[in-house]
Parts: sequence; C-alpha cells; structure tokens
Amino acid sequence: MSRVETALEELIAAVIASEEYREYDRQKQIMKEQPELKAQIDRFRQENFELQNSAQADELFDRTDEFSRRLEEFRKNPLVDEFLNAELDFCRMIQEINGKIVEAVNFE
Repeated sequence: MSRVETALEELIAAVIASEEYREYDRQKQIMKEQPELKAQIDRFRQENFELQNSAQADELFDRTDEFSRRLEEFRKNPLVDEFLNAELDFCRMIQEINGKIVEAVNFE
C-alpha cells in the first residue's frame, strides 16, 4: 500500500471517529425512522437548489424571502433542526479537509 493510500485510510478512520460524523450518522439513523419527514427535508433541498439555479433576478428576492420564512418555520421541528445542523457541521468539516488539501498542493 502506498503512503498516500495509508494516509487516506487513516484520514477516513479519523473522520468516522469524529464527533461531527458520529452526530451526523446518529441523526441520519433517526431520519430513517421518519421517512415522511426526510422526504420533506429533501423537497426543501430540491426547492433551494432550483431557487439558486433558476430564479429570474427580478423575482429572486421575493422567492428567497418566502423560502427562508418557510424553512425557518420547518426548522422549528427539533428533529429537522438537529438533522440539518449535524449535516451542516459534517459538511463543513469535509469542506475544510478538502480546502486544506487543495491549498497545500497549490491546486488551481
């Protein structure tokens, strides 16, 4: 096994052992028990993606504002809020790892 592969396996083990991953995995298991709620979360994600990628500039503010209000209301459900917070923390950790690697190797 090459040095890079060994280091990668160690990194993966460290990620899996991290609090961010363990909490995300715990929340993911909770969502598996709530398929309707998970489907709602996925619909919000899809709507957010479409809003960011297809809205006309003249209506973007109004649509974004309305979406934000609905999302804020949806996140009053503790299961939703805890899942989304755990997911965000885990994603930020992965982005930070990726960013540090890209910066260290001067990848353009």
